[in-house]
Amino acid sequence: MADKLSVLKEYFGYSEFRSGQGEIVDSLLSGRDAVCIMPTGAGKSICYQIPAMLMDGTAIVISPLISLMKDQVNALSRFGIPSACINSSLSMDEINFTMLMAEHGEYKVIYVAPERLETNEFSAMCKRIKISMIAVDEAHCVSQWGHDFRPSYLKIAEFISGLNARPVVGAFTATATREVKDDIVRALKLSSPLVVTTGFDRPNLFFSVIRPESKLQKLNELIGERRDKSGIVYCSTRKNVEEVQEYLSSKGFLATRYHAGLSELERSANQDDFLFDRKTVMVATNAFGMGIDKSNVSYVIHYNMPKDIESYYQEAGRAGRDGSEADCILMYSGMDVRINRFLITKKDDNPELTEEEQDALVQKELERLKIMTFYCTTNECLRGFMLKYFGEKADLTCDKCSNCMENYTLTDVTVDAQKILSCIFKTRERFGKSTIIKILKGSKEDSIISRELDKQSTYGIMKDLSPQRIRLIINYLEEQECIKEEGTDYPIIKLLPKSYGVLRGKLTLSMKVPKEAEPKKQTSDAAKSRTGVQKGIDRELLDLLKLLRKEISQSEGVPAFVVFPDTALLDMCIKLPKTEDEFLQVIGVGKTKCQRYGERFMSVIRQYCD
Repeated sequence: MADKLSVLKEYFGYSEFRSGQGEIVDSLLSGRDAVCIMPTGAGKSICYQIPAMLMDGTAIVISPLISLMKDQVNALSRFGIPSACINSSLSMDEINFTMLMAEHGEYKVIYVAPERLETNEFSAMCKRIKISMIAVDEAHCVSQWGHDFRPSYLKIAEFISGLNARPVVGAFTATATREVKDDIVRALKLSSPLVVTTGFDRPNLFFSVIRPESKLQKLNELIGERRDKSGIVYCSTRKNVEEVQEYLSSKGFLATRYHAGLSELERSANQDDFLFDRKTVMVATNAFGMGIDKSNVSYVIHYNMPKDIESYYQEAGRAGRDGSEADCILMYSGMDVRINRFLITKKDDNPELTEEEQDALVQKELERLKIMTFYCTTNECLRGFMLKYFGEKADLTCDKCSNCMENYTLTDVTVDAQKILSCIFKTRERFGKSTIIKILKGSKEDSIISRELDKQSTYGIMKDLSPQRIRLIINYLEEQECIKEEGTDYPIIKLLPKSYGVLRGKLTLSMKVPKEAEPKKQTSDAAKSRTGVQKGIDRELLDLLKLLRKEISQSEGVPAFVVFPDTALLDMCIKLPKTEDEFLQVIGVGKTKCQRYGERFMSVIRQYCD
């Protein structure tokens, strides 16, 4: 009789579970609900796919995006697991046929969008089949206080309660604060669930924040260093997507674009170009990426700062899904903060929320924006900053982010902080950061002179410092909870109790200040080595295996990573399998894929070795 380990090996090609996977599988198999919080690339889908294979009936997987369903069904079919999806991309005849096959027990897994649960036809079908389990993917979408709330997710609990018998339910996400985690349990009405959080750290990712004078020029340099790699460039607006994609194309890069303003036909075509490696760079808004199971993304560059840590972690996490070394680079400027603040305060109200709830949501989003800004301006370890945000302990340094790799000097900024706080106090806490900086710099702009702010005792007392340095200290004061911003359209700075300790000399402040504005040249060189082929791999053989994989992917009409991910090809180069038993020892090779592709890949390896 099959068990979880034999299914893992036979279908997925792995000999053991990763951290947390086995516990979730056991919980679902025993009939106990579960909440699984794992970072992108940690293998959440296996946690519900294996129980689906072992349990009697059909598993319903609720997922928000069509692209995810398509990729997952393609991948499962290669593993020999009967599966299907029902979504708006199918015709009614195709949907009816799929539901008919489901009633005949032809599928172990069916993927559906949450909106599909509300249709009479689908609900009726679910009452006629045996449902083994319900898996809710991207479960953070159920939380009104999360970064990606979707009202349709609130209907899931009602759908489950309407079934003839309640199946076991699993909720899966890569990002969830404690507040969102509690929302998932409550909104989905989970019964005493096992909650497994494997940790948010992705050791294979290198995080960096840079502040270039010209973002386009720096982008050209960064992608030029990674010309043969696959990557994503995220922009905050459609206009930026168009500008960046056009610029990169003019520089000879194979770049395509994705945003909600394009037709569905073009979005689909551009996405396929990226998935099939016909284009190596995808320039997109955050409309692209959720559920895109492309394993060989070597870098994610944020041309603009996202509006919260959750979004950044999720988007950056699309790099290095196969476990390979990858770069997550954020290009920061003060304008990013203003754009995000505008997008938060001016967006359309959610009809599902009351006016009070809407106001509370806006304030929550502004608070998350502030924390995201702290991430971009902090001189502390970037990895540690994110881990602490998600409630995990972190080392002081990771030696794998731009802040830990950079040279810093610990500088006493108490006197400068006193000058800034004094200016805020003496102007009666009526102004925002830009005006405070102008006063301290001794600006002669009309906005300063006309209000007689040049008569203030703090006028011009920091004229020898750059505006950027003053703003850096102001942001540090905010991060240290000496000051806070209030208001939405025109935020002003208010003093907090801690500031008076600084003003009275009872509290000193020391801040890490970079010795150089830009990372040293070796940081760029290190990036090249991180995204290169690992030491000891025969590059010529790897290229031959990639060529064969490309031929197969084109003939079968699936992305190359669906045939085999890069990690499998790299392992083939190390193990040089020449028999079926040896080929089954390659990472990610199960019985079905061995039978389907093994001989062709072993033939290339044998010929090369001979």
